Amino acid sequence: MMSKLRRFNLFIFVTVIVVASSGALLLQLTNGDKKLSDLTLRKLADKNNILVGAAVNYSKLSRDSTYRSLLANEYNALTIENDIKFSRVHPIIGTYDYTKADAIVNYAINNDLKIRGHTLVWHTSNPDWLQNGNFTKDEMIQILRDHITNVVGRYKGKIFAWDVVNEAFNEDGTYRDSIWLKSIGKEYIPLAFQFAHEADPNALLFYNDYSNEGINPKSNAIYNLVRELKGKGTPIHGIGFQMHFSVNSDINYKKIEENMRRLKKAGMIVHFTEVDVKVTDLNKLPIQLTEQAVKYGELFNICLNSNGICKAFIIWGLTDKYSSSASAMPLIFDKYYKPKQSYLAIKNQLINKSSSIIKYGLTKNSVYMKKNGMDLVNGS
Repeated sequence: MMSKLRRFNLFIFVTVIVVASSGALLLQLTNGDKKLSDLTLRKLADKNNILVGAAVNYSKLSRDSTYRSLLANEYNALTIENDIKFSRVHPIIGTYDYTKADAIVNYAINNDLKIRGHTLVWHTSNPDWLQNGNFTKDEMIQILRDHITNVVGRYKGKIFAWDVVNEAFNEDGTYRDSIWLKSIGKEYIPLAFQFAHEADPNALLFYNDYSNEGINPKSNAIYNLVRELKGKGTPIHGIGFQMHFSVNSDINYKKIEENMRRLKKAGMIVHFTEVDVKVTDLNKLPIQLTEQAVKYGELFNICLNSNGICKAFIIWGLTDKYSSSASAMPLIFDKYYKPKQSYLAIKNQLINKSSSIIKYGLTKNSVYMKKNGMDLVNGS
């Protein structure tokens, strides 16, 4: 659990980076005489046994060599953001198109990246033939079975984790209206998990949602669902916290940790699945980028230091250049593929975890922060 002092220390760390932004930044890790600049997020994540990744789209991956190299160099995991959703791979009844999904999977395998599949069952991104098909309950169950069996089965042993059901609850904890709920009823959820498990018994199967990271009616409903499913022997292994925030978001970090602990007791692991932090005022950009970095650092710290509850931290895109919220600059690489302060905040957490002696130096500034088992600010 992160104390108020540690959060303050993280803010100081990132603020110093902003103060020194006019000068060259030198960060050195005194561990085996290896400079921090030589250590990518990927190398540090591997050392810490955690997955750090980005959501990926075929259109960018296929045409941008810088995008491809940055992804493989800095991350050890990816999520297929859109190209494996129902409408993309199953546009016509009985017909599947895996061209784009295959390309992403092959790229990931060739670059030794772990793959998350997103998503099998959702209230949106469904093809017209399904949305307007007027099928009976039994027909919808068969469609659900056929789709999941086909998609998960194709990538058996390649995609290690699936967001099986996505966003099935409203904010008040009631079930979200969808074609699946209308046609099949609440049992569509355990059926989806069962079909996915039958298609790949070794895959990790997740329920994924937004605004479910803390303690609230939605997360309570999800927790109760998990207990019910586990009690009936339904194969479900984890919960995804999407975590779409802005710099103005009032995040209760203690409640996130509390929720993670109760999910662990229920037999779940957690992935942070769609993390981004939007800036809201370009007129205050320097300070907002600092606030963005503080939030990224705090969120990553919770995952990294969760005693094995949180196994993956996936950012919802690689670069601000291609983000669906590009004007809000929500990611850790800017539109020129350069690392932002948020990148350094995450890297700082990884280094703190893997090394007991760290020295940060800022050239053109007489500012240094040293850590040797002590707090960064007051040395105690």
